[in-house]
Amino acid sequence: MKTIKISTEFITLGQFLKFAGIIDAGSAAKIYLQTQKITVNGESEQRRGRKLRPGDEIALGSDKFRIEKQ
Repeated sequence: MKTIKISTEFITLGQFLKFAGIIDAGSAAKIYLQTQKITVNGESEQRRGRKLRPGDEIALGSDKFRIEKQ
């Protein structure tokens, strides 16, 4: 499991995808979320505006990430 550290209260799922290097630009988030299976804390998610907070776990296929406070 990879750790993503944030210094703010939350980041959006779209920001996470860019920050983690999964997509190149924020504008690609909508298409990525429509074509790939993503779960947040075990639940399927497609909203790029979904707020991710420390402790949340994101799964993208076999890749798993955890959000932590910096």
